[in-house]
Amino acid sequence: MIRILDRLVVGTFFKTFFLCLSASPVLFVIGDITENLDDYIDRGLTGMEVSLAYMYQMPLFIRWSFPIATLLATVFTIHGMTMHRELVAAKAGGISFHRVVAPLVIIGVLLTGVALFITEIEPRGNRIAAQILRRESPGRTFRSDFVYKSESGLTWQVGRLTANDGRMNTVVIERPPSEGRAGLHVLAEAARWDSIDGWTLERGYLRTLAPDSTEASVEFEKLRMAGIVERPEDLLEAPREPDEMTYAEIDHFADIIQRTGGNAKELLVKKEQKISLAVATLVVILFGGPLATSSNRGGAAYGIGVSLGTVILYLMMFKISGALGEAGAVSATTAAWLPNVLFLGGATVLLLRVRT
Repeated sequence: MIRILDRLVVGTFFKTFFLCLSASPVLFVIGDITENLDDYIDRGLTGMEVSLAYMYQMPLFIRWSFPIATLLATVFTIHGMTMHRELVAAKAGGISFHRVVAPLVIIGVLLTGVALFITEIEPRGNRIAAQILRRESPGRTFRSDFVYKSESGLTWQVGRLTANDGRMNTVVIERPPSEGRAGLHVLAEAARWDSIDGWTLERGYLRTLAPDSTEASVEFEKLRMAGIVERPEDLLEAPREPDEMTYAEIDHFADIIQRTGGNAKELLVKKEQKISLAVATLVVILFGGPLATSSNRGGAAYGIGVSLGTVILYLMMFKISGALGEAGAVSATTAAWLPNVLFLGGATVLLLRVRT
């Protein structure tokens, strides 16, 4: 009996899930086209170009649809079983509600893994779509009077950086002395980037200060520096849109911005939200399952109402907590995971109160 019940739950869930998953991305596409139609016309884009761009963005819209489709499938599955007295029959046979929804929890874990996989492969498509839709604004090619701290602990003060030719002017590099390591002070007129050799300083002075206060100074024509591995374009503090970067790329660019004294809060929140939105696929199953056990007569209207209300509430919390994180009111981790934590808490209460 349990196997039959599991097949019923899984089969009903996936019928609704794939139906919603095929419809939801279309709604996202229609909404995005409506919002940006005037821009597409101004850029002279053809219908074929717009269609191709949205095809490349389809993994993004599918990922956004995962929590919605999962919630709808869960609510319709459990509510349908409630309305047809299948849950009552299962309980009469000694099968608890928690055992009935166990296949849905397993499905939620698997779908979360799929969502995480899509999260990592979608940025490439989003970058291609941005090129097709000509969303790229003219990128910065220079930066003046900035301070940069490399991964090795060197502090760079740069008068001017031009990325197109990979050069810096008026460069000062400092590293304070520490136990077992000499301090360093370098002054150079210029620096040049090479993809093989990295950064090479030109025409300057190198001064070292040993822990015992012994100083040494040398003049150089060229000095190769291996303490900074970032390319010139990485130092411009102009990363791509978060949807066009993987989790690791966002982390890398956020680290660069922080070391150069910039504000990376928005990037850090977007990075954490990539994971939290995928995990929401499992959270909404735990929340929606017990919520759908009401025996109110409403059929599809009830299921749609419960799902729509839950989605709106989650999205409101997602946006509000994200804005708090970007403003620095809460940490990026808290901002990204707060909706999931609150919904998981609500799911726990509902699961404990449901009649088993």
